[in-house]
Amino acid sequence: MCGIGGVVSLSLEKISNLSQRLHVMNELQKHRGPDGHAIWQHERQSVGFAHRRLSIIDLTTGQQPMSDRNGNWITYNGEIYNYLELREEMGAGNFITTSDTEVILQAYQKWGKDCVNHLRGMFAFALWDETNQVLFCARDRFGIKPFYYTVVDGHFYFASEIKALLPFVKHIETDPEGLADYLIFQFCMAGKTLFKGIYELLPGHFLRMKNGSLYVERYWEVYYYLDFDHTAKYFEENLKRLLLESIHLHLRSDVPVGTYLSGGLDSSTVTSLASRRHVDDLICFHGKFSFYKELDESLYAHELAYWCGLELHEIDITVSDFIQNIRKVIYHMDYPAAGPGSFPQYMVSKYASRYRKVLLGGQGGDEIFGGYARYLIAYFEQCIKAAIDGTIHSGNFIVTYESIIPNLTALRNYKPLLKEFWREGLFEEMDRRYFRLINRASLIQDEVKWELLRGYSPFETFCTIFNGNNVRKESYFDLMTHFDFKTLLPALLQVEDRVSMAHGVESRVPFLDHPLVEFSATIPSNIKFKDGTMKQVLKAVMKPILPGTIIDRKDKMGFPVPLTQWIKGEAKEFIYDIFSSEAALSRDFIDNRKVINGLTREPEYGRKIWGMLCLELWQQEFHDKESQFKELLPSSPNGHLRW
Repeated sequence: MCGIGGVVSLSLEKISNLSQRLHVMNELQKHRGPDGHAIWQHERQSVGFAHRRLSIIDLTTGQQPMSDRNGNWITYNGEIYNYLELREEMGAGNFITTSDTEVILQAYQKWGKDCVNHLRGMFAFALWDETNQVLFCARDRFGIKPFYYTVVDGHFYFASEIKALLPFVKHIETDPEGLADYLIFQFCMAGKTLFKGIYELLPGHFLRMKNGSLYVERYWEVYYYLDFDHTAKYFEENLKRLLLESIHLHLRSDVPVGTYLSGGLDSSTVTSLASRRHVDDLICFHGKFSFYKELDESLYAHELAYWCGLELHEIDITVSDFIQNIRKVIYHMDYPAAGPGSFPQYMVSKYASRYRKVLLGGQGGDEIFGGYARYLIAYFEQCIKAAIDGTIHSGNFIVTYESIIPNLTALRNYKPLLKEFWREGLFEEMDRRYFRLINRASLIQDEVKWELLRGYSPFETFCTIFNGNNVRKESYFDLMTHFDFKTLLPALLQVEDRVSMAHGVESRVPFLDHPLVEFSATIPSNIKFKDGTMKQVLKAVMKPILPGTIIDRKDKMGFPVPLTQWIKGEAKEFIYDIFSSEAALSRDFIDNRKVINGLTREPEYGRKIWGMLCLELWQQEFHDKESQFKELLPSSPNGHLRW
């Protein structure tokens, strides 16, 4: 687990001040790798790699950038969990180190660009192929590890974090299309970021640079081609086998391992299965809001830890923590994405870093097995429509309205969302209904200067993903979960990576093991979502292993933050000051005077003010500090590493 960066001349001509550029990239990402750093420069000075190291596997001989016997070089961030099996397959005697980094180099030498299909894990890497004069970059199937890039003055720059690219761009500007996406979804789509001219390599894709041109290609896709030939028992048995296999692989480490434990089904599943692997030094970490009992889930975390015989470390998260750390969260995030959970996750990771360098978490379970309440809301509407149309019992794809009714109690806390969802429109096409359900801009009015964002339709981009040809259109449940898997999940993984790496912690996500994901995509919704029970198939697998109180929970809310209470209380002055600075009141796209006027009208657990707050802090941390990034450039009169 590390931070990577690099510069390549598109013309393969000498890059001036190459070593200084690489050192700047390393310095801006030093939090990602406190255990070591190094750079490599091609003898022609046309290619250079930077690397910051967090030592997890092969603590003594895994230094990077790393070369093989053929003059190829790699800088890599991640973990290849099947590296031991690949070493054996390729001949263990051919290896100099015991690191998974060398496994990638050897795999590329053996299989070329197809090497990525042999890797099981999380990764982002850049590899210089000396023989073919090709730069080969790849990102894991799910986007667990980040890879950002830009092209400036004929130079291709890449890094684990965008902040390492900012000294080299002409100007720090907002991307209007990325902003439009963010306002609707609180994440960007289709490789966009909030920074104009800076892109992310999409999950499951690789990038090749040859003869001055860039080529991006998908190498992996998940197909929701449902298997109606097997029983629920078949799916449960195979799912359990794949979960155990993934946990076994994710526990491979040369340092002690811990887990994030929220008390929900996903983190409890990971923690419980990890504890059954007889890991003697496994411990758990939990964050809570003690002053807000409706948000305090520590009772469930304590019960699971006691059930598994594990030591639980917990931290109280307060409004003072928010005031002291929210700017740091946005800085480490590079640009805001997903919801308020990034803040408490940051605090838990900071606390956990005192004890562990590797933590397992439950990210991905909601998108794979259907854990969001909105799936039940949307499906309920489709059940009503099908009952009216007389199609409720046709085909294998419908959860009947008779069976779904007893589970509607899970929506008790979602009445405001239901009211908003049904305020306008009913029984429209499935893509329009789901777009309305997840549209977070429905309450945003003149706080945004919408006229500056015309000419791009987030809905059209949404439809290309929602209606992807890898999902059969009969299953509304799969259409919804697939969209979230492709968009929301990478945003949540951005949070997962940044808030852990901010403190030198490697976060692992065992649900995102591609054999497990590929198998889960074949489970029909009448098994996965039986009777409208969210994550039914996972619950069936874990019922003998977890306490009934966790299996039967219907009040899980993710990791909400009491922001509306803080706005009216101890954080009021802090938040008002953020929106009322001279710079804040002169933004191009946001009218922060209107934001200030609406601060006290935010509904409980609403997301509008959170989204606006993150946008303003992002502009303060990056746009308003452009000159500080430029000062790091070697060509700057005052150029020096002051970060």
